Parts: sequence; structure tokens; C-alpha cells
Amino acid sequence: MALQDGGAMVVFSGGQDSTTCLFWALERFDKVEAVTFDYNQRHKQEINCAREIACDLGINHTVLDMSLLHQLTSNALTRPDMAISTGGQGSLPSTFVDGRNLLFLSFAAVMAKQKGMNHIVTGVCETDFSGYPDCRDVFIKSLNVTVNLAMEYPFVIHTPLMWLNKAQTWALADRMGRLDYIQTKTLTCYEGVMGEGCGECPACKLRNNGLTQYKLGK
Repeated sequence: MALQDGGAMVVFSGGQDSTTCLFWALERFDKVEAVTFDYNQRHKQEINCAREIACDLGINHTVLDMSLLHQLTSNALTRPDMAISTGGQGSLPSTFVDGRNLLFLSFAAVMAKQKGMNHIVTGVCETDFSGYPDCRDVFIKSLNVTVNLAMEYPFVIHTPLMWLNKAQTWALADRMGRLDYIQTKTLTCYEGVMGEGCGECPACKLRNNGLTQYKLGK
């Protein structure tokens, strides 16, 4: 596959989805960098994991201070005293962080422009997801128009996982020859446990159920 010009900035957390997207970008773009946001998330291991993966892959990696989010919003990902709940009856999960993807993608766009990069890659998905409104395709398309207008610059926001369920995301990782790497070296767990995680939180259940489905379907 011929690499595309323009370079790609990957919004990178060190989890399953963003790491899959990082490998996806490396297969497609001539220059790839990663940006991670420190928003006082529940577990700093997430940032350390992202650093280690970027170092392992030789990717230029930046961690930006977004602790302002911790001041603005109360949720289970920034407040360790809050219980993790899945929501229901029209309410969002307690892990939803208001404005997170809006801010992350906007700041990633600012950084990408300074580096002459036109592409932004994010692992959001509305097939297997927790109901977060800022993971929807309609939001991404809207923001893509907005950042182009705001900076008069030709950005393209890519969402390789948007229409994939977790089993299909594992299949994509396997096709790229990265399944074992993503299974063992990423951190998706809300309790901060590497690899397969705690097995009990919503993120672990989604991840592990998807892997089981993929292996059964092979």
C-alpha cells in the first residue's frame, strides 16, 4: 500500500481502540505522531502505557495537560470516589466525560496544523459503544467541518472503527498482524489493569467478549 502524504496525528490513549488505530495509521500515512491527554484520569497507568507503546514503535508522542476537564466535570473517570455505572433509562454512563472528544480532537487539530499534518485519527465507534454522544459519526462529521472552518485548513478526521463491533476490531488487529501485541500491551480497563484487565468493568467486558466472539468465529 502506497503511503499517503500529509501525515496523521493519532489521538492515543494506549487502549485497544486507539492502538489499533495507531497501527492502521502507520500502514497508510507517510508520517504518524500520537497525542495523549492528561485530564486527571482515574489511572495514570493509561498515560504510561501510551508512552511505552509510542516508544516501542518509535513514534513521536506528546502528552498534553488537559486537567481543566477535571475541574469542569464530575465523572467516574476523573473522580476515583465515584462508582462506575453503565447508565440506563436514558441516562449516560458515569464514565462519560462531557466535552472530552470535542476538546481532544480540537487540540489534536491545532497540533496537527502546526506540524503540517492534514489527517487526524481517532478510535471512536458507535457500533459497540456505551452511548457516549461524542462517539457518534454525526458528531465527527460536524466537527470535521468546524475545525476546517475555524482554522481555514484541510483536515480529515478518520474513524477506522466507527462501524465495527469489538469482534471486528479484533479482526482488524489480526489482519494487521498485531492481535497479540494489542491483547497484551494495551490498557482498556477502567480499574487500570493491563491486558485482559479486571474482567468486571464495562470496558473489560466489551473488550473480552469481542475477543471471544472473534476467536469463535475464526
